[in-house]
Amino acid sequence: MRQLLFPTRLAAAALLLGLAALSVRADDTPMSPPTETDPLAEAREQIQARRWPAALSELRRVNATSQADWNNLMGYALRNQSPPDLAAAQRYYDAALRINPRHMGALEYSGELALMKGDLPGAEARLADLARLCRTPCEPLDDLRKSVARYKANGGRL
Repeated sequence: MRQLLFPTRLAAAALLLGLAALSVRADDTPMSPPTETDPLAEAREQIQARRWPAALSELRRVNATSQADWNNLMGYALRNQSPPDLAAAQRYYDAALRINPRHMGALEYSGELALMKGDLPGAEARLADLARLCRTPCEPLDDLRKSVARYKANGGRL
């Protein structure tokens, strides 16, 4: 019996030493991992400031074509620049929605683009998509709903 206790005590001591070492290591590491910087942050700032050429330049520099957010922002900037490039904006919104069919921004903005092109049924289809995905309050749904109502009230103009 005594022979069994010794290995058990030895194992317990080793376990306690291992736990102590882990706790020291845990104290040296931050509680939460550092957040990564948003590669689209500069482009978002340019868009917020309505500096479309600078936003497009930054988006092209980042060139994250496989990301829905990047494609959505490209479409948004192209749609809002002067003069707007509606065909290119459509391609980027379509790409964003291929990557993520539930992307709220791309659904809202492609609905607004549809209104710019005089395509009320297309805008209403996007509105229906958002209505299925959103629960109120839902800013993309509310914004597109207002745009559609304004379009109808203005006789087919935004």
